[in-house]
Amino acid sequence: MFDLTYDQRAIVDGVSAACRRFDDTYWASCEEDVRFPAEFHKVMADDGWLGVTMPEEYGGAGLGIKEAALIMHTVASNGGGMAATSSIHMNMFGPHPMVVHGTAEQKDRWIPRLISGEDQVCFGVTEPDAGLDTTSIKTFARKVDGGYRVTGRKMWISTAQVASKILLLARTSPKPEKGSGKSTAGMSLFYTDLDRSKVEVRRIPKHGRAAVDSNAVFIDDLFVPDQDLIGEEGRGFYYLLDGLNPERVLIAVEAIGIGQDALRRATSYAKDRVVFGRSIGMNQGIQHPLAECWISLEAALLMAEKSASLYDAGLPCAAEANSAKLLGSRAGYQACQQAVLTMGGMGYAKEYQVERLLREVLVTRIGPITDQMILNFIGEKVLALPKSY
Repeated sequence: MFDLTYDQRAIVDGVSAACRRFDDTYWASCEEDVRFPAEFHKVMADDGWLGVTMPEEYGGAGLGIKEAALIMHTVASNGGGMAATSSIHMNMFGPHPMVVHGTAEQKDRWIPRLISGEDQVCFGVTEPDAGLDTTSIKTFARKVDGGYRVTGRKMWISTAQVASKILLLARTSPKPEKGSGKSTAGMSLFYTDLDRSKVEVRRIPKHGRAAVDSNAVFIDDLFVPDQDLIGEEGRGFYYLLDGLNPERVLIAVEAIGIGQDALRRATSYAKDRVVFGRSIGMNQGIQHPLAECWISLEAALLMAEKSASLYDAGLPCAAEANSAKLLGSRAGYQACQQAVLTMGGMGYAKEYQVERLLREVLVTRIGPITDQMILNFIGEKVLALPKSY
């Protein structure tokens, strides 16, 4: 990123030093063994990076989304791909609703353990029949004496295999009938223990990022005490909104960092690979696609930096954050694909890592929001066009 202060440059240098302790062999083994990168997670916790956006009074650094974006961009561009970023991603934006809406007692109880790495948390929002339509979730929290009884299903829940806590969105009252009230009402947000006697976690085999699990989660009569409710009952959807724009910025810089890593590898290969007596990097058919990737990545990074700066200044940034996510995921994917094509057969081989980066970066094109929903948002909220869905 650009326009870094001395302290921000120190963040980049410190995170880079931590990442250099984990080489391609480490990340390839995590992928092959389908193993969570626990050693990397521990180093990031021990060095204090997991608490960069947390309040200082709870052991955090009290910094902004720009600093979180610097961390995630640095992690992504140092070879670990989405396996590295996803292992710590939730710490950077996920706890924000509890920071803003939690009580002092809750924050004192929860945040220090997140920063130290003692607790890991998964994000329980998405459901099989709801997808991006969060208002249609069916997981229900029934009020009982001293708390709630929760039953339902969640889908594509990352790190649930290793998590001890879950940030859980559930309905506490039924979804209003169409025309009879706001569909966003009646959802509540909880931060509670992932009690595996009441929660079944099934790993989903997937295309990439095998090192960090994605899961189907089945919740059967999970008791959640009253003290684990964040804020007011029924306002959970609105609390989640506090974290949406930061998440888009972070996904953008992660995709960009992975793309820049792939571009660096491809460029190095193109300089060294000799065919018909000349470096393939001398050919415009190789040079120009790589040059276009560089341009797209740098442009996307500028939009991400702009949106992070707006957010940290307390200014509206939804259009910029969504645009950064679209541009960043597209640029990152294109750079990884071009890296594979540049290397040819070697790009397809696991030894050169770019095939792994291509598989991992693809998920940024899908979640947490698709290109089509971003374009709907820009069309309606920025261009003032009629709602299209």
